[in-house]
Order: sequence, then C-alpha cells, then structure tokens
Amino acid sequence: MKSTRGTVAELVHARWGDHRPGLWCGERTLTHHEVAGGAAARAALLTDLLPPGAHLGILLDNTPEYPLWLSAAALARAAVAGINPTRRGPELARDILHTECRLLITDRTHLPLLDGLELSAVRLLVTDTEEYDALLAPYAGARPDSSRATPADRLLLYFTSGSTGAPKAAICTQGRLAAAGRTLAGQFAVRPDDVHYVCMPMFHGNAVIADWAPALVAGAGVALRHRFSASAFLTDVRRHRATYFTYVGRAIQYVLATEPGPDDRDHRLRLGFGTEAGAVDAAAFERRFGVRLVEGYGSSEGGAAIRWRPGTPSGAVGPATPGLVVLHPETHEECPPAVLDPAGRLLNGDEAIGELVNRGPSPFEGYWRNPQAESERLRAGGEYWTGDLFYRDTDGFLYFAGRTDDRLRVDGENLAAAMIENILARYEGAEAVAVYAVPDPVTGDQVMAALAGDFDPADFAGFLRAQPDLGTKMAPRFVRVVRRMPVTATNKIHRALLRREGVRCADPVWWRPPGEEAYRRLTGEDAEGPLVSPREALSHGGVGGGAPTTRGEAAQK
Repeated sequence: MKSTRGTVAELVHARWGDHRPGLWCGERTLTHHEVAGGAAARAALLTDLLPPGAHLGILLDNTPEYPLWLSAAALARAAVAGINPTRRGPELARDILHTECRLLITDRTHLPLLDGLELSAVRLLVTDTEEYDALLAPYAGARPDSSRATPADRLLLYFTSGSTGAPKAAICTQGRLAAAGRTLAGQFAVRPDDVHYVCMPMFHGNAVIADWAPALVAGAGVALRHRFSASAFLTDVRRHRATYFTYVGRAIQYVLATEPGPDDRDHRLRLGFGTEAGAVDAAAFERRFGVRLVEGYGSSEGGAAIRWRPGTPSGAVGPATPGLVVLHPETHEECPPAVLDPAGRLLNGDEAIGELVNRGPSPFEGYWRNPQAESERLRAGGEYWTGDLFYRDTDGFLYFAGRTDDRLRVDGENLAAAMIENILARYEGAEAVAVYAVPDPVTGDQVMAALAGDFDPADFAGFLRAQPDLGTKMAPRFVRVVRRMPVTATNKIHRALLRREGVRCADPVWWRPPGEEAYRRLTGEDAEGPLVSPREALSHGGVGGGAPTTRGEAAQK
C-alpha cells in the first residue's frame, strides 16, 4: 500500500522496525530498519553540529552514506547540497560556498579535490575514517523522530546542469520530493518487493527524485552503484534482482555498446525511466533486454512535467496537460500545431517549434540566492518557461525538440537539433550523435554533427539520401568523428564544448562543399573559404589533424 505521508522524514521514520534488506552497495547490505537507525544517528549529530539555517554538503560517489545523510537531513529539518565531484578548483569551492554549506560530508577519495581551496568556514566529516566512526558512536542509539518536519522544509539544493554560466541550485522541499515519489510510485506500480537500481549519481536530481524517492515511498529496496558502469550494468541488475532503474544522457547507448550475450534477458528488470535515450536506442534496448524504457520529461527545477500514457505516438513524450502550451519565444503567442507529411517530416517547424511553458500551477520552488535566474523562469502571471523546445501535433501530443540554445537557424528556417539527431541515430555506424550550430559567415547557422562510432563518408551520404523525413536543410554541413562523445558528469552530451570548438578541434572533420552531396575531409584551405566563418578558419595545416578516418580506422579506435 502506497504511503500518503507528506514529508520525507515521515517516509524515513516509517521504515523503523522493517527488518527486510533495504540497501545494497558492493558487499554491504543494510535492512530498512538499519537505514532508519543510521539516519537517526546522523540526524542527532547534525542537530548538534549544524548552525540553524546553514546547509549540509555531500561530496561523495554513490555510497551508503549518501542516502543515510539525505534521510538524516530530512529528520533534522536540514537541507543538503549535492556537490558535483567532477568540478574543480574555484568552481568547486564556489558551489560549496554559494550554497552556504557549513558541513561537508566526503571521503578520503575526494579529499584531494579540496586541496588549496579556501573553505575555512566549512567543517569536513570524512566518512571512511576512525574519527568519523568515533564522532557518530555516541548517537548510535538514536531513534527516528519525524514529528517536527513539515512539507515546507527545504531539503535539497541540487545544481542544474546549465550549458552556460555558473550552475544554479534549485530548491526542493520535503513536500515536493515526497509528492514526486508518490506520483512515480503510483505511475509505475512500485511494490515493497521491488528493487531500484541507482546507477546515476546522487548529486543529480534524477537519481534522488526519480529513483530513490519512489522506492522510499513504497518501501522498496535500493541497490547503489558506486559509479555508473555499462559493463557492470547487467551483472548488478542480476545480483540485486533489480526491477527498476533510471537513466539520463548517453547511459543507454553505453549499455547497448556492450557485447550481447545469449542470457541478456535473464533478469527481473521490468522498467527503465529517464530522458535522452531516443526512439532508436529505446527500441534496441527492449529488443535485446526485453525491458521497456519510458521516456519522461520533467524540468530539472520541477516547474513542468509530461507523463507518458498508453497511446502516445512514437517519438512523442506524452499529452499536453492543462496549462502546458508551446509559445513563440519572442511574440509569446501559442505556436500552431505541427504539420507532418506521410513520412513524418515536420513541414512547419519555423512556426510549430516553440518553448514549453506551464501556465498552470507550478511546483517550481526557486533557486538558492539567484533572483535573476528565477525571473528568467517565472514570468508575468506566474508562467514557468522551461527553456526547452517542443512542438505539438493536432491531437495535443508533445514532441521534444531540444534546449532553446539547441535551435539552429539555417537559410532563414528554424530547425531543432533533437529532430535531426533522431534521424542521424539510425545510421548503422553511429554509437552516439550530437547536432549543433556553427556560425554561417553571412547570417544564421550551419548544421554540424559529432558522431561517435564507425563513419564512412560515402555510406553516410547515401544514408542521408534514403531518409524520407530529413528536410532539405537538415543534412549536416560538417561531421566531426570522435572516439567518444564528450559528456558531462551526468552522461549528458557536452554540447557547449562542441559548439565552442566548432571545426577547430583535434578530431577529423568531414564536410559537404556547396552544391554537393558527397563528404570529403575538411582541410585548412577549405576552412579559409567562404563557407566557414573567419573565426573558425585555421592554418593550412588542416582542420582536425591526423589522417582521414574511414569506417575501418574508426572501428579500431
């Protein structure tokens, strides 16, 4: 039976006395009761150490200490800032200080990241030390107390992975996290005997909101993976008898790139929930592993969400609920429905693609100490602007078209990177694809694609000609062939880096000269021509460096 408790603290308290196995990580197993008791001990310590109004930072991989301290913070009515361990130097210090962390939970592995940083006002608790064990020991008999917690208590400060500027710390209260957990537990019929595999990093909202919270609501078990590993995915799923997992970014592609085996369907996994897998990879995942992937949409800040339902057309995220509209970013008028030809090609993308806006009630709770960013999200009348591009069909189903900064304007026509990526993902040699704009020397943009995998220029050109839904202006002018797609800490493609480097990169770049369909290697002489912006022009030594990459050579990399 699903819980209707309004705070995360109550959900943690409810597991006291539940002696079923509830948390697995490596060789360590804790019962639900032990998790609740461990949380209570840490909450008591937290009450003694943390000044009122200050925050707790967690700089850890996915170890048992992470959910224990999240649960402790809920009991103690404190807030946790998830600190990204891939940040370095001043950027890392900025994240800790901006969120006013007076305590930082870390371990010896991450201590070198803090060397030389000015964090004199921050107390460190290093979890894998004798000092830490001694500090906790007096609180070992604590019992969980959720009586003081309220739904309005701030619980999470989680950084959004914006492509420009410093990350923004979105606020999530106990009430919102508990409500999100209830919604997902109900949507996916999570049961107490389920096991949620948490392989995405817990400093990111996906793992906490979409994986840990619904398990907590239903009393399901949680299996932690220290860090995501594609090669260990199936082994972990079998070992822990996992039934559900979440993903973001390229994680699904990495799993699919592992060697297939005859026992790929020998597991209990029934569902994966996440974003950015793409229709091609989702279908391939289901064929190979027998597991359905549900592509959901929810803005990182919680301001808008789209739920998939049976009958959702292929490629669509789900139906528009009351209040969700697609607006033109300049006129703020609602965009007309998409017009699709029989092949599924969007014929009126310039008119139909706009920004998804929530005009109804919004769960968005703001950013920590960032009123300018809040004003960009919340506008006149309380409208929440997501920063994401969508279009809708005549039946009201919504289709994701990328971030607002993924929009391309080619020869006066607006294109969406996500739509082109969905087509290029069908290319047999592609393990991962990213589409982005590079400047046109006259006006607007040209289409560039980064492709990881095997690339043959003649095959690729023939593939493009065979795609019925590839518009005349969608074909990439430039193709960058990479060994491995650059990604962020949450396995999302690092688009800002790709855009910044353009054709000035260390990888081979192929291009289509004007009026031609065939691709050839881009040279420095080409780059000095009229089709490449002067700021992208390079010396005659060549663009991308190295010998041309063929299908065979790329396969060896």
